[in-house]
Amino acid sequence: MSQLRDYAEEAAGPGQRTASRRLTVGWQHAGRPADLREHYERYGPLPGAGRRGRRGLVDVVAAAGLTGRGGAGFPTGTKMRAVASGRGPAVVVANGMESEPASEKDQALLARAPHLVLDGAVLAAQAVGADTVHLCLERTRDWQVDEVLRAIEERDQARLDPIRLLVHELPRHYVSSEETALIRWLNGGEAKPMATPPRPFERGVQRRPTLVDNVETLANVALIARFGPDWFRAAGHPDCPGTMLVTVTGAVADPGVYEIETGSRVGDVLAMSGDRDSGSVLIGGYFGTWHATADLERLPMTTAGLRPAGASPGAGVIYALPAGSCGITEAARILGYLARQGAEQCGPCMFGLPAIAEDFAQLAKGRPEGDPLQRLARRMPVITGRGACRHPDGAVRMAASALTAFAGDAREHAAGRPCLGAHRRRHHSGGPPIPRPWAEDEWR
Repeated sequence: MSQLRDYAEEAAGPGQRTASRRLTVGWQHAGRPADLREHYERYGPLPGAGRRGRRGLVDVVAAAGLTGRGGAGFPTGTKMRAVASGRGPAVVVANGMESEPASEKDQALLARAPHLVLDGAVLAAQAVGADTVHLCLERTRDWQVDEVLRAIEERDQARLDPIRLLVHELPRHYVSSEETALIRWLNGGEAKPMATPPRPFERGVQRRPTLVDNVETLANVALIARFGPDWFRAAGHPDCPGTMLVTVTGAVADPGVYEIETGSRVGDVLAMSGDRDSGSVLIGGYFGTWHATADLERLPMTTAGLRPAGASPGAGVIYALPAGSCGITEAARILGYLARQGAEQCGPCMFGLPAIAEDFAQLAKGRPEGDPLQRLARRMPVITGRGACRHPDGAVRMAASALTAFAGDAREHAAGRPCLGAHRRRHHSGGPPIPRPWAEDEWR
């Protein structure tokens, strides 16, 4: 696992936003999951249930302005209110799958503060009227499952939770962390996305109103319940308050997971991690976008702040492309992975993405058959918006951004003159991480 970094421990330069330690309190010193006693020493006790009432927490979370930290950035209070207003008992699903290969923030959170996530899940369940929390984890991470189970056992011995906590191990696929894929699997099906509507808040697990939240989001719910909305809004950007966990990798001196204030400038985050003069970055993960670093460095790390550049924080990932590396080659590697990760429930996944990945592979090698740029210009618009889920759209968005960010290299590659970075790539294993194949036909 990458090193765990705390923005608050770094020296702040001009224009930087510094973060008080919130999620990452005590992480640097323990080096292991906090037990229940250490957890309360770090974060303080939970408030009594009668302080605000069962539905009161929904209003508090809404007032805090917390948005989802899993990538979509939807207002958490709005989701909670929709589930709480549903008919019948509700269900909470804590999403700890983190299937984005370039991200390690959720793994870091569960490895250091599992009780904070469990606090948030239990509080959210009480607030929306649920009696069960399903915590979904990737089954290849045995260490993570064991740590969470130990934390739950400790809570059981302390008779802490009135809510049932269940841990599930799901197959590893890029699309299996999508909220409808989790619900489909929990209902006995395959971990593949489903068509909507109905949305989970309407009818999810066992056809009950279901709140699906990322584990970082739930950890923030636990902090908001303790310290209130004004405290939460004291950090971050007014339009997107609080802090967020960001994974910074690639050409930086100190890769790892950092806690930053929302609204921190991209350039400041890179400087904090020891950027080595990378000229290009991939922001948001493998459904994100490639950009020249200079185009993003002054922009705030929020959805609205990055929108003018056509970017988004996504899963909270910044990958700095090493100097001399070939962006077209790295984009081709990612596309090959995404093409293999499709659920194969529609034509764009079964045929469109493999065709685009093959075009990029030819482009990267500089040995194209015909004109791959013309084929890509024809194929990508046909795929966008026609998939059974968002997987094709995300892959195409990343591919299109690579053709724009590395337009000159793309033209040279298409003409049979690949750049030096493409040749160099054959002799080293650096670049965005691509998971090893694992039971790719296993969806249950």
